[in-house]
Amino acid sequence: MIKNGVKSRWAEGKPVLNGWLSIANSFSAEIMAAQGYDSITIDMQHGIVGYDGAIPMLQAMRASGVTPMVRVPWLDPADIMKALDAGAYGVICPMINTRAEAEQLVSYVRYPPNGMRSFGPSRALFSTGGGYANEADDEIICLAMIETAQAFENLEDILATPGLDGVYIGPADLTLGLQGRKYAPGFDRKEPEMIDAIQKILRSAHAAGKRAALHNGTAEYAAQAVGWGFDLVTVSNDVRLLAGAAEASVKKFRELIEGTAPENAIDRGGY
Repeated sequence: MIKNGVKSRWAEGKPVLNGWLSIANSFSAEIMAAQGYDSITIDMQHGIVGYDGAIPMLQAMRASGVTPMVRVPWLDPADIMKALDAGAYGVICPMINTRAEAEQLVSYVRYPPNGMRSFGPSRALFSTGGGYANEADDEIICLAMIETAQAFENLEDILATPGLDGVYIGPADLTLGLQGRKYAPGFDRKEPEMIDAIQKILRSAHAAGKRAALHNGTAEYAAQAVGWGFDLVTVSNDVRLLAGAAEASVKKFRELIEGTAPENAIDRGGY
């Protein structure tokens, strides 16, 4: 089985830069995969991506060698097992609030006797190389999202779950969960109490021998998070990158032509 690039970087003591895909398009997935990310996650929770759309995206990314992962819509065995059968090397599951839910998640990711995953890796048999049945449990990453007050309260119990590789922090929902409407939801938290909460999750994960991942809005904040000790950082997503580049281009154009007119401008009579 082709080795998991994320786990290889972790074994070398290196952080992982993760990309994020919310647009259901194989070409945009191929473009993102060619930009130098260590891994790329297809977002099937909040992204505009269904299962039929995710398959060609995974296929398009394969040639780049980037490690493909999927954020599944929910803690559902069908969604999780189908994402893995499609060739995902990692699963990020939202809204894991208790150890019981974390144990369910692990059971859906691992084959017996480590879990209850059903065997039928239709695409994964071809996309991951030989030996899938014997090696998948060791290569596939299982991450539980910590993003509610309940999950924060149960953090140590969740982290004690055997077979769970680590936790993934969703700062927007975590802010809503811990602070309500006091602050607007979003990434790159600057509030001292939120930074304390994020760093507590990081410390707790490492104390439990688990990995810690954080979703970020900017490269600058992600680099700071790596400085804190995060093992995986996601920077923005395809939607925000496209919107940001388009906005910057339009803004630059408006700045350049504002208050000016070409000397050879032709009066086209309204046309």
